[in-house]
Amino acid sequence: MASVKVHHLDCLSMCPVGGRLFNRHGRFCCHVLLVESEQGLVLVDTALGTAAMAALEEWTSASFVRLVRPEPDDERTALRQIEALGFTAADVRHVVLTHLDTDHAGGLADFPAAEVHLLADEHDAAMALATARDRERYNPRHWAHGPRWRLHRPKGERWYGFEAVRDLPGLPPEILLVPLPGHTLGHTGVAVDTGQRWLLHCGDAYMDHKETQRPPGGAPALRLFERLEAVDAAQRRANLARLHDLVAGVGEGMSIFCAHDPDELERLRGRPEAG
Repeated sequence: MASVKVHHLDCLSMCPVGGRLFNRHGRFCCHVLLVESEQGLVLVDTALGTAAMAALEEWTSASFVRLVRPEPDDERTALRQIEALGFTAADVRHVVLTHLDTDHAGGLADFPAAEVHLLADEHDAAMALATARDRERYNPRHWAHGPRWRLHRPKGERWYGFEAVRDLPGLPPEILLVPLPGHTLGHTGVAVDTGQRWLLHCGDAYMDHKETQRPPGGAPALRLFERLEAVDAAQRRANLARLHDLVAGVGEGMSIFCAHDPDELERLRGRPEAG
């Protein structure tokens, strides 16, 4: 039986230009998981941190601020929400990242003592900054404090038809990486076994729950945006097709969700996630 408790946090609100062309809310959330485990707190993604909220253009980019329009709100950061639950930054022993885009890793500096887990391909791309796209999406300011990186490569047993990274050092066995490349080279899902069911945080593998339905839905403008943002659009589509199969096959045994769909976040906030 898993001995974890999961909190679903919304750590950033973004109101992009033309927002209602993307979803009915006209906004995106940043869905972050806080996992209470016997090994301490584990954070899945960070969204933007306290320093970033105070200086958005420095910690993201002028184009990100202009087009995505993040709402500066210090109380919404993962750190402040963790403190409101009675914990401190030092209680966060591990951060597990779906990828290093600014709206997913922009709060790393708030947790300097944590080990940071991600796929090695993602780390390598962010450190190299070899392309104009990479220089736009990755901001070295987020890791200037020198995180304790723990890099992983796909290996281990298959998990529901996906490659899986198991036995993450220091992490409870209920947490594993499920590689979902395409949006970025080292993009990954993060699976958590709550004891009641699996949770699969898909990061930016998709951005609207309608995309995982059969037939796939979602606004055309959103699908175009996702295609333009992907480093490998064909690989992203292939992984999305596998997620279609997963959604159709697992029923209530698993909750599958992405980082930016407000409807998924609100649905999951209404369900207990303790083993």
